[in-house]
Order: sequence, then structure tokens, then C-alpha cells
Amino acid sequence: MSRVAVGGTFFPIHDGHRALLARANQLSKDGSLLIGLTSDAMAKKKYHEVDNCHKRTGNINKFMLEEFDTRPTVVILNDPFGPTVTEDFDYLVVSPETEPMSRTINRQRIRLGRTPIKIECVEYVLAWDGKPISSTRILNDEIDIHGNPLSHR
Repeated sequence: MSRVAVGGTFFPIHDGHRALLARANQLSKDGSLLIGLTSDAMAKKKYHEVDNCHKRTGNINKFMLEEFDTRPTVVILNDPFGPTVTEDFDYLVVSPETEPMSRTINRQRIRLGRTPIKIECVEYVLAWDGKPISSTRILNDEIDIHGNPLSHR
């Protein structure tokens, strides 16, 4: 029974998120899954507009139920660490983009006398052009949520 954590803004939910959440769900089978969702204040620091926390929480819950038939615990993150520094987890699921923060989290845990969390890095899902699918690319109308090119008129 593993306790697994994963975090992000998750807007819009795309195939890269799906891979990340699928791995987190797989590792948490018969255990628990905590999804840390960036707060509105943190999300505003992004390069693009994002839906508010309430809407993103609803979207992530709906997605997890429809895709994986699971109901994770969703918490709002007001900092990059959330409960991962002070609570025990077996796995922290990250992307190559967030992997450096996972090392910072484990350094902080060690400073506090806590056991490091096992890091599970899920590789990027690539779009049609070989570049990673990202929310920024989707919101800039470069690709759709599956990494396909958008036809421009």
C-alpha cells in the first residue's frame, strides 16, 4: 500500500498529464494518491491564463474518475513543496521539468531528519514534431491536448 504524491497546475489536462497521472495511479494502487494542485496565486505566475483552483480541482477529479476510476485527494499548493516535506510518501511522481524540485524536497526532508521519497520520473510525451506536449504550446494554439498540429485558417 503505497502513498503517492504528484503535483502541478494541470491546465489544460493533456496527454503528458495523463501519462504522469497514470503512473501515479499505478503506483498508488491499494494505497493513496495525493494530487497537489497549484494555487491560483502560484498559477498566475505562469505564462498563460489558467482556470481557477475550484474549476481545476473539478476537472482533475472528473478526469481521474473517468480515466482511472479513482478518487484521489486533491490539495491546493501554496508553495512548491506542499505536504511532501512534512508528511510521509513512498513515491513522488514528477516530469523532467519538475524533477529538480523533487531533489530539493528530498534535501529538505533530510535536513528535517525525514526519509527521502522515491522519485519516479515520467518522461515527456512528445507531440507530432518531437517536442514535449505542454500547456503553453496548447494555449498558444501550436498543438492540441494530444500533441497534434492545429490547422490554422
